[in-house]
Amino acid sequence: MRKKPKLSKNVGKDIVLCKTTNRIVSRRTTSLLLEQSVPFSKTYHRVPLFLRHNYNGADIIYVFSINRTQYSHARRVLSLLEEHDYNRLSLNVI
Repeated sequence: MRKKPKLSKNVGKDIVLCKTTNRIVSRRTTSLLLEQSVPFSKTYHRVPLFLRHNYNGADIIYVFSINRTQYSHARRVLSLLEEHDYNRLSLNVI
């Protein structure tokens, strides 16, 4: 009998890297992560009307998720963003 291949313990362990409500910053972050070959997934969540005051009137939140093993590399890549774009990101700290 053959043994099943073992997967790494970090397979399927995606974490949130950052969030933003600005569409332009989202596009710039996406292009930077793609240029630097960082694997990520980007989703968006609609903000209900009664919660928009928490997000300064924004109706969409863009969420960038990465694998746990790529976190430190992705944070270094995000530091390459321009300062005013970097300040618009809400970074999650592990």
